[in-house]
Amino acid sequence: MTLPLDEAEGAAQSGVRGVKSAARTVELLELLASRQNRPARLRELSDALGAPRSSIYALIRTLVERGWVRTDASGTLYSIGIRALLAGTTYLDTDPYLRIVQPHINDLSALLDETIHFGRLDRGDIVYLATKESSQYLRPFSRVGRRLPAFSTAMGKSLLAERLGTGLEVPIPAQLTPLTPKTLVDRDALTRDLELTRRRGYAIDDEENYAGVMCFGFALRYTSPPTDAISCSVPIANLTEERTKEITEAMERTRLAIERMAPMDLSGTSEFS
Repeated sequence: MTLPLDEAEGAAQSGVRGVKSAARTVELLELLASRQNRPARLRELSDALGAPRSSIYALIRTLVERGWVRTDASGTLYSIGIRALLAGTTYLDTDPYLRIVQPHINDLSALLDETIHFGRLDRGDIVYLATKESSQYLRPFSRVGRRLPAFSTAMGKSLLAERLGTGLEVPIPAQLTPLTPKTLVDRDALTRDLELTRRRGYAIDDEENYAGVMCFGFALRYTSPPTDAISCSVPIANLTEERTKEITEAMERTRLAIERMAPMDLSGTSEFS
């Protein structure tokens, strides 16, 4: 889960007072997006946002008219609309790093015949921006736009580890909810794992998101702090010591190649961190 922003703190830092209706609109769209293919009823949205049904209904009717929310024939079930897709596509089309990374992950996937991901840290989550699937085990859905907790993913842990000891916030939620029986939900154990990741140079997700799958994650250090990462997902049954070495060495070469080509941002700040 992403960590909620402290509105008072944000207002104090920016000197600009938040607009309640705008914030509620964004919260509503994010809530619908997080439900993926599960439409919501008005009562569910009202309860989740802690707002009167009349206010949510007025807001959602406006969003339906504008195409940001869609509804079923009965007009009682709501889900994310096509305008959200158009906005997301524009984001991907104009991202300067995705254009550089995509050919490299395509080549890496072809070399290893494994599934390669490219993602970005968004508060406490990793958002998938690109995936190149292995020819051995194709998934029936795209991961692009999906988000997972950073603390339980290889990409996320590689980026969280980069923040250790820097004085920067390490966005880990107060409540660590397991995705599998192997998800690290003890904070001390997670901290030790991140420290090991920093020393080793890459992160390992050992069935922490999906049973039977191990992932190797590498932070891309073209921003400071890093906000982007790549990972390789491999069925545990296919892994040997030699195969692990082959994968991590190939990913390290790809990381270096991407970093050499990417525009560097060493400003110490990032809109994504």
